[in-house]
Order: sequence, then C-alpha cells, then structure tokens
Amino acid sequence: MHNLNELRTSIQQAHRAEERDIVAGLTAEAAISETTRADIASDAAKLVSAIRTDEAPGLMEVFLAEYGLSTEEGVALMCLAEALLRVPDPETMDDLIEDKIAPSAWGAHLGHSSSSLVNASTWALMLTGKVLDEDDAGTTGIARTLHGAVKRLGEPVIRRAVTRAMKEMGNQFVLGETINEAVRRGQKWEGQGYTYSYDMLGEAALTASDAAEYFDAYKDAIENLSAHCKSSDIRENPGISIKLSALHPRYELPKEKRVLTELVDSVKALAMQAKNANMGLNIDAEEADRLDISLDVIERVFSDPDLAGWDGFGVVVQAYGKRAARVLDWLYALASNHDRKIMVRLVKGAYWDTEVKRAQIDSVRDFPVFTRKSATDVSYICCAKKLLGMTDRIYPQFATHNAHTVTAIRQLADNDQPYEFQRLHGMGEAMHKIVMGNAGTRCRIYAPVGAHEDLLAYLVRRLLENGANSSFVNQIVDEDVSPEEIAVDPFVTWEAERGENNPAISKPRDIYQPERPNSKGWDLRDRADIADIETARAPFQNHQWDVGPLLAIETKAGDGVQIVNPAKPDDIVGHVQSSTADDVAAAIAAATNWADTPGAERARILNRTADLYEENFGEIFAALTREAGKSVLDAIAEIREAVDFLRYYAAEIDRLDDAAPRGVFACISPWNFPLAIFTGQISAVLAAGNGVLAKPAEQTPIMATIGVRLMHEAGVPRSVLQLLPGDGVTVGAALSSDPRIDGMCFTGSTATAQRINRAMARSAAPDAPLIAETGGLNAMIVDSTALPEQAVRDIVMSSFQSAGQRCSALRVLYLQEDIATPFLKMLYGAIDELAVGDPWDRATDVGPVIDSLARDKIADYVDQAANEGRLLKRVKAPKTGTFIPPSVVRVNGIGDMAEEIFGPVLHVATFKAEQLDQVIADVNASGYGLTFGLHTRIDDRVEHITANLNVGNIYINRNQIGAVVGSQPFGGEGMSGTGPKAGGPHYVRQFTKRDSVVVDDAQGGDSVSLEVVQAAIDKLTATSRPLPLAAAELPGPTGESNRLSTFGRGLILCLGPTADAAAEQADAAKSVNCPTLEIAPGATGENTIDGVLGADVLKELSGFEGIVLWSDGDDARAMRAALADRQGPILPLISAADVAGMCIKERHICIDTTAAGGNASLLAESA
Repeated sequence: MHNLNELRTSIQQAHRAEERDIVAGLTAEAAISETTRADIASDAAKLVSAIRTDEAPGLMEVFLAEYGLSTEEGVALMCLAEALLRVPDPETMDDLIEDKIAPSAWGAHLGHSSSSLVNASTWALMLTGKVLDEDDAGTTGIARTLHGAVKRLGEPVIRRAVTRAMKEMGNQFVLGETINEAVRRGQKWEGQGYTYSYDMLGEAALTASDAAEYFDAYKDAIENLSAHCKSSDIRENPGISIKLSALHPRYELPKEKRVLTELVDSVKALAMQAKNANMGLNIDAEEADRLDISLDVIERVFSDPDLAGWDGFGVVVQAYGKRAARVLDWLYALASNHDRKIMVRLVKGAYWDTEVKRAQIDSVRDFPVFTRKSATDVSYICCAKKLLGMTDRIYPQFATHNAHTVTAIRQLADNDQPYEFQRLHGMGEAMHKIVMGNAGTRCRIYAPVGAHEDLLAYLVRRLLENGANSSFVNQIVDEDVSPEEIAVDPFVTWEAERGENNPAISKPRDIYQPERPNSKGWDLRDRADIADIETARAPFQNHQWDVGPLLAIETKAGDGVQIVNPAKPDDIVGHVQSSTADDVAAAIAAATNWADTPGAERARILNRTADLYEENFGEIFAALTREAGKSVLDAIAEIREAVDFLRYYAAEIDRLDDAAPRGVFACISPWNFPLAIFTGQISAVLAAGNGVLAKPAEQTPIMATIGVRLMHEAGVPRSVLQLLPGDGVTVGAALSSDPRIDGMCFTGSTATAQRINRAMARSAAPDAPLIAETGGLNAMIVDSTALPEQAVRDIVMSSFQSAGQRCSALRVLYLQEDIATPFLKMLYGAIDELAVGDPWDRATDVGPVIDSLARDKIADYVDQAANEGRLLKRVKAPKTGTFIPPSVVRVNGIGDMAEEIFGPVLHVATFKAEQLDQVIADVNASGYGLTFGLHTRIDDRVEHITANLNVGNIYINRNQIGAVVGSQPFGGEGMSGTGPKAGGPHYVRQFTKRDSVVVDDAQGGDSVSLEVVQAAIDKLTATSRPLPLAAAELPGPTGESNRLSTFGRGLILCLGPTADAAAEQADAAKSVNCPTLEIAPGATGENTIDGVLGADVLKELSGFEGIVLWSDGDDARAMRAALADRQGPILPLISAADVAGMCIKERHICIDTTAAGGNASLLAESA
C-alpha cells in the first residue's frame, strides 16, 4: 500500500518551491536524452510544415492571426465578446459597441486574412467604426450633420449586426447550446474516428440555487449521453467534464467541513450515474488554491465502494503547476491502493495570469505556477513521460495543440501503450488529423456546451491563451516564424534562460523592490499557512492582557476595566487601566521629538518594528480577533497593512531632504483598524522626526499596547512614543486643547474631527495641522455591461467584510434597473452563503460589530427600515454577542441617507441608463468623497464618471475596500478628510516643519460684506472642473492599474494681509490650477475685492477650499477659529511660504485590468 499522506506532504512541499528546483527534479526524473530531444524537435518541425501545407487552418487560428492580443482591435473584440450578449438594454449596448469598435483601426486588417469570413467581419467592423466615429476630421458642416443622422438611424442595424457577429463567433467554439444539439453537430467528427468530452459552460456557483442548477445540468447531460455510450470500452464512449466550483457555492478550504459533506455527495451521485452509463467523468482542474481540497473530494469519491469496477473516473492535472508531477504520483497511488484505474487528462493550464496576480496580491512565498513558458513545456513533457510509465493504473489523456508536445509523446510512448490525445473543439484540427492518419492515435474533442451568454468567459479564456505571440496556435499561422523556431526544444530554451524566473514577473515579495519588500502574507487556502497560524495564536486563545499607559515617566497603578470579546461576552480578553488627566499632563511634559536621531537610524528602527510585527503575528492575530472581532482574513490584512506602513514611511525618510520635524503630535486612532491605522499614524509622524502621544480607541487598547511594546523593543525611545489609553473626554479633549501639541493626526467620525478642529483652533498654534481621515457615504454603480458574478462577489466583500466596519465600505449600490431583478436574486443568494459567527473560526465570514452601542443603533435602523417595508434581505445571526446580520435596505438614492450606517447594511437604489449623470451629481451632493466603485465594460463610461466625481479613491471592476500602502494611497475629500492620502508620497512631508511668513506692514481697510464675497465665490466656482496637474502609475500587482493624480484643491481665498501678499499668494495657488479670490486692502484687478475679510464673515461663507493668510498669531488664530466654526469640510489656514504645496489634493483610480477575462499584457510576457 502506498502512503497517501506522505505523498500529500510532497505535494504541499512543491506548492511554492523554487522554479529551478522543480524543473531540475523533473528533468532528472524524466531523464530524456539529448539525442531523443533532438529527434523530437526535428520531427516536430516536419509536423509543423505538414500542418501548414494541409488544408486551410481553422477559423480560430485564422482569427488569432489577424486579431492577436498584440493589436488593439484584438483586445477590443475580446472585451466586446465578453460583455455584449448579456446586455439587455439597447442604450447600453450601443454605448458598448461604440466604445469598443469606433476607436480602432479596422481598415488596417481589411483583406489581410486568408479567411473570407474574417475579411467580411473586418469589413463590417470597419464600416461600423466609421459610422460611429464622430470625430472624423474629414466630416464637417452639413456632412457632419448627415453623419450624425446616419449614426442615429443606423444604431439598431449596427446593434443587430455586431450581436450576430458575436454569436457567429460563438458558434465556432461552442458545439451546441444543448447537449442534444452538441451530440448532433459532433456526429461528423465521430464519423472520422473522434470521440467527445462535453463541458457544460458556466461560471462558478455563487449561490445554492446556482449549484443546484449546475448539478441538474450535469445530471441531464449524463442522462442524454448515456444513450450514446454503446461500446463496452469506455474509451470509445463520450465523456463529460464537471467543475467542482459549479457544484458548491463555497468550494474553498476554509469551508472544508461543508464541502466534504455536501460536495462529496453531489459528485458521488454524478459519478454513479456516469458509471451506470459506462462513460467517463472528468473532474476539471481549477485555480491552484482549490487543489488541496479537490484532492480531498477526489479521494473520498474515488474510494467509495459503490464505484468499484468503473474505469471512468477522471482527473485533470495542469502541467504549469509546480505540484503536477507529485499529484500524478498521488493519483497513481490512490488507484493502486483501491485496485482501480483512473483517467488523467494532462493540460498546460488555464488560469496562469490569475495565479500570478493572486500570488502577488497575497504576497505568498512564491508562485504556484511556472513563470517561464519553457518551464511549463518541460513540465508537460516530463509529466507525460511519467504518465506513460503508469498505464497499468492510469489512462493518459494528453490535451494539446502543440506540435512539439504531440511529437514528444509519440516518441516517448511504446506502440502498444494506451493513451489518447485531446483537442478543443474548433482548434488543432489539422494537426490531429495528420497525427491520427499517420500514427493511428486516439483523439477526443473537448467541446463546450451551453448558451452563448455562458460561452463568453470560455471564449475570452481561449483568446487569451492562444492569442499571445508565444502561443503555438498563434505562431502556426505566422509564416514569418519558421517551423524550427516553433518546434524548438523547450529543454534547450530553459537551459538558455539559465533556469531563472521570468524577469518580467516580480516575485510576490518583490513587487515593491528596490524600495522595500512586500509585507508577508498568509494564505488561508494553504494548509501549511493555516497550521502556522493555529500554532502561533493558540497560546493567546485564553490569555488575558493587563495594559495601561506606557509613558516616559512612572505612572500610578490603578484598577483596570474589563475588555470583553464582542463575539463571546464570557471571554475576558484583559483589563485596561485608563489614563488620568495627570497622566496626560505628565506625558505632554515629558514628550520629546526624534530630531536628534539621524534619518537612516529612524528608518532602521521602523523596519525593525515591521519585522517584529511579523515575528509576533500569533499574538497580534489573537488580539485582533478577541478584542476587535476581526476574522482571520481581516487579521492578515491588518498586520500586512501595518507592516507596509512602517516600511513605506521608512523609505520616505530619504525623500524628506532633512526637513525639520514640527515637534510633538497627538495621534488618535479608531477601533476598526486598531493596529493598521494606529501604526500608520505613528510611523508617519516618527518618520518625520516628531514625538508621538498616541491615544487608541477605548475599545481596543490591548492591540495598541502590543504595537507600542514592539515599537519600543525595536528602539523607539519612550519619551518619543507614549501610549495614553482612555476615553475621549479625558484623553482626547486634553490632547486637542493643549497648546504644546504641534499637530494632530486623527481617524474617526466627521463629527469628532470637527470637535477636535475647534479645540485646536482655540489653543494650538494657528498653523498646527489637523490631518484627518473621516467617514464616507460610499457608492457603487453597476451597469448592464458588468459581469454579474464578478460584481456580486465585489459587492458582498465591499459591504460585509469586517462586518461592514470600514470607512471605505460600500453603503449605497446603484444598480441599472434593466438587470436589477436577476442581479438582486444572485446577490441575495450570495449573502445567504455568508457565515456569521465567532471570528476565531476560519469558516466565519462576518464577525460581530464592535460593541452593544453599535449593535443597538444599527439594529434599530434596520428594524425601522423593515417597518417601512424597505428591508429587502436579512440573514440570521447569533443571539449571543454583538452581531448584526448582513442586511439589504431599499433607498431611492444616496440623498435618503442622513448619516453613514457603520455596519453590515447595504442600501440599494436603481437607475435608468439615461440617469447616470444624475447619479454622479447625487453622489457629489452628499458632501462625502472617500471611495467609489464602478462595474462596467465601457471605457468611455469609466472616463466620464471618474472625471466628474469628487472622490478620493475610485475602484473599477473590483471591490472598493482594502487600499494597499504605496499602491493605492488612501484618503478622501470634502466631508471625508483633509488629505494628504495615507500611504502616499505626500503624507510624511505634512508632518515636517514649513517656513511660515508674517507680513508686518498690513494696512487697515473696510470690512467686506458676506453678500459681496459669496457672490464672487459663486461666480468663480461655476467654471469647469480642473484638469490633473500630474499623474503617476504606482507599483502593484500585475493585472491592476494604480494611478495617483494631483489636482488643485479648488478655490483659495488669498487674504494677504496686504494687496501684494494676496497677489503673491494667488500666483502660487494658480500655479497648481486653483482659482483664487484676493481679498485685501488696495487689491485691484480681476477676481479681487478691496477690503478686509472678517472672521465673522468667513464663518458664513461656502464654496471655497482654504485660505492663505500671512499674518500674526492673533489674527491668524481668529481666522483659524472661524474656519473651524463653519459647518462642512475641515479647511486649512495656510500660513506657509509654500502655498502651492499646500493647495493640492490627490485622487486615486484603481482598475482591475483583468476584469474582461484575463491579463493580456502579462500573457504577452509569459515567454
């Protein structure tokens, strides 16, 4: 008997091993001689030549030759195919067609193709593009008018033509919309000796309803195919492929208890049905993170005694995975142990770009797949040889369209060995026809079956895999590439690459190098990482912490207050001794800045703190979960963000140019990110050389204490960093009203930020900064081009992860009404799959809200919505603990919301396609501007919406939470924050000292009236929106665009106090695209007012974004107080000489560039 557990261990060890080590092991084990390899390459080149001289290539090959991923038109067609057939409304369909076709150079492709169908399609697309392109320079006057009329009249015709073209394309690659139609269409090829494996198309199940529908589809397909299983030899009968992800909505390792009962039963039922029909059933390969749990399911089903005597159980193995060879060993051992046979389909792999991106996002040790195409090709051949040595238990099925690979298998196999080739329907026809004719090999056609809407994801996948320039399918029709180049020995290519990873693809930990390493990630879909987490946090599962002030001087001991686990009220997490007024006063008196420590040493200490955080992850995870109610997934994200802040701000020190610190800052942080935001504030202030008095949230002092303890251990002096746990009345109020505080960093509610601002205005220096990140009413628009499954996943994550307790969380979903009914059904089904419970359990998706006050407020709100008939969805939640069930509430729009509901409550509004601009206006009118999400496939719509929104962070075709330090700098505008963005290039500099200007020769003047000034402001703010000053692409994972742009803040009041000073201020502000209004005695010219703006008038003004005043302390303090007394956003008083530097704001746009099906640019680099 083979030891399956040992083999599973070897699989896990190979998961993220070094590429060169895996390939070296494969080549040594396969031991294919250079002579054999040379013969293979020579014969493969002959096969390529034979293919090229055979009958015309298939449509797929011809299409890819003309519209590969190296052309804009190819990418546009891919995006169009991915979206068009699911759009129900004609307005959006027209916009999508225009967006994808009008800008492209179709004429350049006219007549180039060898296929009349492709040429005809090109002609139609070129004409469509000309009709749609209104910017044709040659169209003027009456001609332009007629052109517009033709466009309007032609839209229905164009719509029908392009839709028909997409369906025709689909017909080439889907065998039939039903299994019966597919069988009928496949009879032609069966007559030529081919057999079929049918694949029921569709996305992974998101809901239990989806899974039931897929199960029924598989069941019906097997039943229909059983009539065609007429041979006693199962190899001659048709087969079916099933996806485990289609049969269970939570097919993932954290849900293994559910999966190993519910999913195993479903798969066994289908397997029994296939056994009774004497047909093969293959379990398709999926993403790498599902492999481990897939093997569990496979073992349980395969070993079932009821399936004994059936040789049709099949498994798909992906050769691009580093574990492929070890999986083959395990499958062979499994079959041997049960004295059965198994089918194994060997494929190159279908999710390569996804695996690379996910590994980089998760910052795991290495990729689960090879980064070199040559390594994948070597792996495939080595695995093929291994399979050919296992034919006593395994029936190999080699799925390939590559001439070299086919030739290698033929040479490595004995003549009497049982195996078959497989090809995709619509592809590889010429090659396999030749091989079957010459060698008599078996060939099975893998054929997708399903509706055209379901085909699109499959079609885009094929276009991506085979449209890259390095693809065999792409090269075979490119006469400029010689047969010898196409059939090159991949072992030789790999050796020429010196066994190194692809230099175009950064390893997960290196995506921010050379500046800094990426923070360490833990993968909850990897058993090794799970075991590390459990071992590290177990000692703290019942631990009780005793915490209190950590000051530069001794404090008196006092009684502690209990800290209770919000999920389990009987779990006492620890005790906290709150700071007294005397503690606060003593801490302020003892506080020092960090200016005497060189920047390089400060950077070293911050980096050492980051290391200590990662080393102490077990205690941190436990504290985050037990004190703050964080799930394991959230705890991973939290520590990673904290580490990233430390390393990013340490790297920023070099860019400060020895700027002096301001002095001592107070940092007041929230409970919802008790380590990440707490650390981010402190590390930025320390990086600039300041001292810190840190007040954590009342609910989470334990986490703050652990963080400060590790900072002190790393080398931050106690006088530079002091911790003051306690309430806002005692600690917060004292810090914000003490004149010795040189600035304040705050994250929390808008109302609290305004109270702090007013206190500082009356006590601190007039130029003491308040850097605040506050709340938001965050919206998302989903139009009818969006992929519903993708949008639903992102909505659920954005709304309910962290129990909705993120300032970035989605609060209002605007859903295009044309898709609302089916979309909401899917959304509600996905919400039903959320597990609400104890966050210590890895299977939990939604934990508690922070305390009973939060729970009661949110519960009352949801109950009121229910009483008003507006509650659309609410799931169950535990009665013990401070839980709120995920809920969905109907609203007319964002204007219905008086305040942010800080919990797992999503509001839904619908809109008509023509109401998009009104939705944008309503979002802007809320006054908040933190995050915004958009799901669409229309690029023009992305540009229009992002250009017109007043929002700090915009996310396109992805979720809108989880901003990454240095990649997605985070912070809002308006009522959502003061800027600059945390984790961005302008943040640390705000904590350095700026040279102030005081103009002493101010002249007296008449006071200006509120009406005159407000009228002037209104006139200036009626102008068009400003253009960005600069934009930069920030580093990050592949398949994602992160663009940070700077803009002028908006209208600046330049108050002198002299006319010359006001003019100088205005010139500086205008240099960064800020409109200005000069108000000073003697001011003349455009946009000026002669006189003095009083504090009483300033208090009542609206429509401006800041004031500049170079005046003495009393005058400046009065104006700072007037600004603070206003309602609305917190606005700055600028007294520094660097006016331009203080008059900018930042906006960030993150786009998932793989949303339309894959990462074209990455695939182009896969050679």
